[in-house]
Amino acid sequence: MDGATQDDLIGDAVTGDGESDVVVGADFADQVFSGERWIGRRFVDCRFTDADLRGLVTERCEFTECDFSRADLGESVHRGSALRACVFTRSTLTGASLVACSLLGSQFTDCRLRPITITDTDLTLASLGGADLRETDLAGLRMREANLVGADLRGSSLRGANLSGARLSGARLEGADLRDAVLEPTGLTTARLAGARVDVAIAVGFARAHGLLVDLAGTD
Repeated sequence: MDGATQDDLIGDAVTGDGESDVVVGADFADQVFSGERWIGRRFVDCRFTDADLRGLVTERCEFTECDFSRADLGESVHRGSALRACVFTRSTLTGASLVACSLLGSQFTDCRLRPITITDTDLTLASLGGADLRETDLAGLRMREANLVGADLRGSSLRGANLSGARLSGARLEGADLRDAVLEPTGLTTARLAGARVDVAIAVGFARAHGLLVDLAGTD
């Protein structure tokens, strides 16, 4: 589209009017949106594959079932935005910041994630199997039923995170902070935990999950 701006590309794909505007099924592959600021925009089933989104700022935007494979979202900032059921395959998110966002059901495969800042964000049902999240602050996040199979969480903080139903088989949690986290201790039985910090409730539950009889009263 000769002479068209990136806003023109998005505008041509919009349906609806005013705040209800939504872009459906558009192809933004290989497009450059770096450094732009988007507020209240909505995208459904759109392709951002190989797009340059570096430094993009979004506020209260919604992306539903969008494909960000191989996209560069490095140094991007997202506040109150939702990226639900989206696909991130070999995408770059290094230096990205997500505050009060939702990543419900999104899938991350072979992505570059570190360093990344994630605060007050919902990762329920997100798939992060095998992800490298070493030394990442994930404290207090909602990660219910998330797939963390084989994820590298060494030295990360999961303090107060809600990990109920999360899949942790083979996860590397050496040196991680799990205090006050909500989780099923049985889910830790195949994780690697050397040096992990836990509270009494998690320690007792973990011991019982391994068949130990825990005598908290110190009786004979």
